[in-house]
Amino acid sequence: MQKEFSQYAEREFLVSNGIGGYCSSSVCGANTRRYHGLLVASLNPPTQRMVLVSKLEETLTVEDTRYELSASQYPGAVNPTGFRFIEKTDGSGNTFTARYSGPDWCLEKMISMPTGKNTTVVQYENAGKKEIQLTVSPLLVYRDYHALFRENSEFDFFTERPDDTTLKIYAKYQAPPLYISANNGDWQLKNTWYKDVEYEREKERGFDYKEDMMKIGELNITLQPDEILQLALSADEPVVADEDDLPFAIPAAGNSDLPVSFITDLARSGEKFLVTRKSTAGFTLLAGYHWFTDWGRDTMIALRGLTIATGKQEETKSILETFVAYIDNGMLPNRFPDYENDLPEYNSVDAALWLFIAVYDYHLAFGDKAFIAEIFDRLSDIIRWHEKGTRYNIRVNEQGLLYAGEPGVQLTWMDAKVGDFVVTPRIGCPVEINILWYNALQIYRLLAKELEAENAFSVEELITSFENSFKKYFINRNGHLNDVVIPEVYTDESIRPNMIYAVSLPFSPLSEDQQKNILTVVEKELLTPYGLRTLNIADPGFKPLYEGDAWHRDTAYHQGTVWPFLWGEWALARLKMDQFSRESCKAVWDHSAQLRDHFYNEGCCHAIAEIYDGLNPLKGKGCVHQAWSVGNMLMVFLHPEFKLETPTP
Repeated sequence: MQKEFSQYAEREFLVSNGIGGYCSSSVCGANTRRYHGLLVASLNPPTQRMVLVSKLEETLTVEDTRYELSASQYPGAVNPTGFRFIEKTDGSGNTFTARYSGPDWCLEKMISMPTGKNTTVVQYENAGKKEIQLTVSPLLVYRDYHALFRENSEFDFFTERPDDTTLKIYAKYQAPPLYISANNGDWQLKNTWYKDVEYEREKERGFDYKEDMMKIGELNITLQPDEILQLALSADEPVVADEDDLPFAIPAAGNSDLPVSFITDLARSGEKFLVTRKSTAGFTLLAGYHWFTDWGRDTMIALRGLTIATGKQEETKSILETFVAYIDNGMLPNRFPDYENDLPEYNSVDAALWLFIAVYDYHLAFGDKAFIAEIFDRLSDIIRWHEKGTRYNIRVNEQGLLYAGEPGVQLTWMDAKVGDFVVTPRIGCPVEINILWYNALQIYRLLAKELEAENAFSVEELITSFENSFKKYFINRNGHLNDVVIPEVYTDESIRPNMIYAVSLPFSPLSEDQQKNILTVVEKELLTPYGLRTLNIADPGFKPLYEGDAWHRDTAYHQGTVWPFLWGEWALARLKMDQFSRESCKAVWDHSAQLRDHFYNEGCCHAIAEIYDGLNPLKGKGCVHQAWSVGNMLMVFLHPEFKLETPTP
């Protein structure tokens, strides 16, 4: 029984509402993470997420036989064991459906979220031929989604009844109400604590993993064949549950020439990251579910595939406008402010440089010179500040390379930090930062020329100085690129994936032969079916597994762990070197087979995880659905030059 439960508990689903709220659990309804919940509301979109409804427990009665359909894990036991009655589940699109069946009954359950509302709608349909009695019991909590909830006398879950089918519930004195409404049925109210529900994924991660929930009573209803019960759970004003409630729509990608159905499904799954931000009244991208919000670096990388490649010009423009408005001392915020009085965090050397790549892709895709001209002065500011120096000792050094870093601060994407300990300190001139800087200079020069910008300044000397120094200090005698250098002082020869950007990005300071050599090293030392390792296996610092408590996980995060978003950079590099030949496109497509299988059959339904183990990458870890993992695959498969002779379903 435990093995059967584990199979269902490892599969997750995710439904979103377009403002940062979501509904997520395992496909059998047993929450396995603190981040799971039937209603996780975003009270300050897309942030301030609160878990309000943990789950529903359902009991079905046919004639005199009862069937408990839900599941939860308690110390030493799983109870109930409703997964035994699951016939099939479907987590595609932006709804989740489960079909339960027994000897003489069938019940279909569908979960959705209306667009822009902190509301979850659960629909039950009697899909059998006999009358059934259905009992639904909401289990409530009231907490931040990073926390856990325990029985507390402060929380009495006081319930009012505005009408016969609606409940208005206050978790505690002066808490905002939760509304639960149904289109039919009879409520019987009685508060009961459910104690010590266990979350297996939290236990694996070395965190507290037990939670208490409040059962507020139950809704009883008799359903004839084909009859429907709709239950709406909302942090907003009362929602009338009816059959016309529309879930948050996931449209198809903007490119009508998608080569395969997988890419359509991938683009639709990517829509879940695109949300509105209340503080700016514009669009932004969540970095990953369940726990990330919108981050500068992640957004600039992910939007290349999520919104530009899919043809979403207005959404892309809105995202760029939002972040450009927060440029300060030539830097883009790495962490966006969650509250009106919060200050942005600027602890990222690469976010502002990735902005140039995003703007360049936007320019190629949409040809919107008016918008580029509108933000051109801000691009100039970034170049000027980096040349003369800005926060964290970020500056162009005397060799013409971009230097960055101070003790105790992590500025690159390899940013794991445990307390005051920076796991991968990269103070000096990191290779990908310098390749990004080179691209920023080249893109700035190109845009200035196309705009005929009179206020532009010359970057010719910066480019020339950089090109003279890059090959001297970064090309390793073994044919790859050094990862970090401090000219005449220090060289880190570690074989890491950061060198791939010298091939994948629009402009490279290297010759074609040098780029091919780098690609050969990356493919030999770092490439896996799920992405690139962050360190080669032969390195003494290589960590084969990402597991255990926070210390062990964070110290393995960039020491071998595989990142799927880097698969996209490798694929783009390979395609560029092969001039997007049909053979190369086919090879890249075939190489994506295991990521495609993961998307459909492993982890979270229709999602791509954040990371994999470094040695034997088999199961997704970290965030279950990561924006740049999805975005970079779309960037490859929706590239104008990508082609497949025989589309494969």
